[in-house]
Amino acid sequence: MEKYIKCTWMRGGTSKGACFLESELSTDISTQNKLLSKIYGSNDPSGRQIDGMGGGTSTTSKAVIVSKRAGERNSVNYTFAQVDIASDLVDRKGNCGNMSSTVGPFAIDNGLIEDITEPTTQVNIFNTNTQKTIVAHVPVKNGQVIYTGDYAISGVPGTAARIQLDFLHPGGAVTKQLLPTGHVVDHVELADGQKIEISIVDAANPLVFVRAQDLGLRGDEQPEEIDNKPDLLEKMLTIREIASVLAGIAADQNEAKTIPAVPKFCFISPPADYISLEGQPIKTNQIDIQARMLSMGKLHPALAITGGICIGVAAKIPGTLVNQIVGPAADQDELRIGHCSGILSVGADVAVNGEDVEAKCGTVFRTARILMRGEACIED
Repeated sequence: MEKYIKCTWMRGGTSKGACFLESELSTDISTQNKLLSKIYGSNDPSGRQIDGMGGGTSTTSKAVIVSKRAGERNSVNYTFAQVDIASDLVDRKGNCGNMSSTVGPFAIDNGLIEDITEPTTQVNIFNTNTQKTIVAHVPVKNGQVIYTGDYAISGVPGTAARIQLDFLHPGGAVTKQLLPTGHVVDHVELADGQKIEISIVDAANPLVFVRAQDLGLRGDEQPEEIDNKPDLLEKMLTIREIASVLAGIAADQNEAKTIPAVPKFCFISPPADYISLEGQPIKTNQIDIQARMLSMGKLHPALAITGGICIGVAAKIPGTLVNQIVGPAADQDELRIGHCSGILSVGADVAVNGEDVEAKCGTVFRTARILMRGEACIED
């Protein structure tokens, strides 16, 4: 027998997926996960998600679940789900900053927000994955969300209305500690005896940072240069799994494999000239650091917003690998990050008092768009 689930498919930043009202889904998480896997066509050995709505990539296989936050005006609860492609795994450990940009507009469109003001309406978003609050500033006119505008972001063709996202107190989103190991730099040893320096920082989402040169890389690589090298990917994922254990996210490396979304692996390098995926020349003087991040075992074609926030925060923590590369640029109000598709500017407010470091806020600007409203059909 067929079952129909109401949802809105949206692009948020450089990602896309379905937005659901929580009331449309089962309250049982296991049942929810099975439902999402079916809707997206996951557990597909071909990786195409041919029997569902997923796009066959990690950035197009994401889900947003929203509900009204009881007793708080203009506030909603938001749960993010990363739906795997080749298996029925649904990872809820971390958040997605790009899809966070859909939550405010979706909440307004679905009548969850009481006080709609012009020209922007502030929506307080409590992310259940990280237990952190995001404040979205959504453009509004005549009580309706404005989606069209002249703001452009790297990795998305055309322009749209700008949405400001403030990630409040982003430190310790998953591990409860800004520096999960208590160190700005840790040392890991791989099975082949190679010793590598890493920095693990948890802000908006936990990331493990590695210098590109320590992996034998330039730092300006594009997805096809990384995804077609299984031995290199295995090394990166092994470092990610070791970092997961060091950060207390997983008990051992085997468990870390079952939590693929966090920590995220990121290799970094100093600014340099390169050509983006869109064919745009990126010049050394336009950026402060280069970053390439894995998403579900593949190189992200742009940069996760939570990754950008974490990089911005890490740049202001003395001694981290990010801080070492960024240098004096860490004192700027905005950090310009060069990624595969272009440039992402992030702001971070970090208070440093001796060994005490507090991440107060991280800010980014995104765009969002409704792709389709309707019902997803599954077998009940």
